[in-house]
Amino acid sequence: MKKILLLILSLSGAFAAEQKPNVIFILADDLGFGDIACYGCPDARTPNIDKLAEQGAKYTNFYANGTECTPTRTSIMTGRYPQFAGGMECAIGTGNVGRYDDAIRLAAKSQLGLPVNQTVIPGVFIKAGYRTGIFGKWHLGYEPHFNPTKYGWDEFFGCLGGNVDYFTHRELSPLPALFRNDKPVTREGYMTHLILDEALEFISKNQKSPFFCYVPFTTPHFPFQAPTDKEKQFNKENWTEGSRGSYVAMLEDLDLAVGKILQRLKSLKLEKNTLVIFASDHGAMKPGSNLPWSGYKGSLFEGGIRAPLIARWPGKIRPGTICSQVGATFDLTTSFARITRTQVNARNLDGIDIIAHAEKNLDPTPRDLYWRAKRGDRTWWAVLEHDGKQTRKYLRRKEGKQTDEWFFNLANDPGENKNLFALPDNYGHKLKVKLANWEKGMKPLR
Repeated sequence: MKKILLLILSLSGAFAAEQKPNVIFILADDLGFGDIACYGCPDARTPNIDKLAEQGAKYTNFYANGTECTPTRTSIMTGRYPQFAGGMECAIGTGNVGRYDDAIRLAAKSQLGLPVNQTVIPGVFIKAGYRTGIFGKWHLGYEPHFNPTKYGWDEFFGCLGGNVDYFTHRELSPLPALFRNDKPVTREGYMTHLILDEALEFISKNQKSPFFCYVPFTTPHFPFQAPTDKEKQFNKENWTEGSRGSYVAMLEDLDLAVGKILQRLKSLKLEKNTLVIFASDHGAMKPGSNLPWSGYKGSLFEGGIRAPLIARWPGKIRPGTICSQVGATFDLTTSFARITRTQVNARNLDGIDIIAHAEKNLDPTPRDLYWRAKRGDRTWWAVLEHDGKQTRKYLRRKEGKQTDEWFFNLANDPGENKNLFALPDNYGHKLKVKLANWEKGMKPLR
């Protein structure tokens, strides 16, 4: 009898060890590095997001792969630099507008969107037997063949484009904006709350099977409408204007939504087997805060691409972990492949396993990261090199006939206040060569 009991315990232990973790990935939209209390924000209360950091890992050197929404989201879905996708180096304009030469070319052919055959997410989860749902902002194509359901998502609710009115759920475009799966829908309510309700229902409905719940909230992207701002009218003249007061109210409402997701996990007894990730897709525009970094969304200064990243995974990540590894959003895709135990050709992933760095409390390793961002006749380039001791960065911006170059040693100038590029024989010239060599390999796969 004792042997049978031991066998049962052994088998149950093996089953538990094989149990696949749920994954909830919460992505804020245009949230600044300095907009969360645990990252130093003085005027917004974010106790639920802060609690995530206390119970898990807070990353201090994490970057977005783009200066705008579409390129970063492209990198998350593909696990690669967004340049490979073609046409996705800046945000797709409202109503399916291409904003630079390659994007304009693709829009004319109804091909401005993320190619299905380049995506890794949600594929790695589907192969591993997960239920998959996306609730919130897509921004990877308006055309029907770029609808999330075409990529294998089991459920989709949210907006296809980059921004919607939080109460009317309309863009400044005649195209339908709010969708349930592949059909336009109408709903009553504040956008953040609608997204939350759909995500909570998905979690409850799939509590008995492993699930991947991707929640790309539209908050705090413009229009800057707090839950109490229903009567505030927005049009093309004031669409991007907003007060810090409304912005903070949006942040605090987002934090409440995060708290309700965490509470649902607790009530369903799913906390211990769920990895929860919170991040932003890039830096904020005004009235957001990217402190202590300089610059805003749309630029490759630190404020435009630094992003908060928090990961909680009970039993895997020690509470209060601070991870200083240099990372970027496409690293999460590599982590997802490992977590789901899904084989992906390493040549088709540009990231590292950033979650493993927090799990194992690894020392930071050397890392180079690259960017190119196009919009109209303006192009930004940047390369960041971390050699294990210091971090150095070269930037270039070309707009029309004007070209500007910068070189910063972030180790002693994190605010990018002292441009060293004009100094003779500065290290920025070596980084410029690195950047040129990287760009040679960034050929679109279509």
